[in-house]
Amino acid sequence: MRRSTLLFLILVVSFAAPAQTPAGLRKMLDDQTAAWNRGDLEAFMQGYWHSPEVTFFSGDTIVNGWEPTLQRYRDRYQSGGKEMGKLSFSNEKIEMLGSDAAVVTARWHLEMSDGKKLEGLTTLLCKREQEGWRIVHDHSS
Repeated sequence: MRRSTLLFLILVVSFAAPAQTPAGLRKMLDDQTAAWNRGDLEAFMQGYWHSPEVTFFSGDTIVNGWEPTLQRYRDRYQSGGKEMGKLSFSNEKIEMLGSDAAVVTARWHLEMSDGKKLEGLTTLLCKREQEGWRIVHDHSS
């Protein structure tokens, strides 16, 4: 077999084979959910890239930066007697874009103590940073 044919076959097989989700990415996502469900917003935010360049889109709102994203969550889910509820996900799909990047899509569900249920869609762009996997862009509706 010619070397060029062999290289072509290797490339086809490597692109056709589904990439395995890195354990660190799965752990970051699971740790975030657990932190939310115990009401620990600061631990939840550890899943986000701690940078002024992290972005959060929701509805017609764009939030830039880690601190403003944390403040948005505080205002929406912790201030004035508000509660965070119990967070879960369904229809989750993780697609590896390379060894250090992934896109996560899912339907999020929040169940409040009064029985009220909220849900929406999310798309997370995740990147392996020096400190581990982090969300660099969150688009949730």
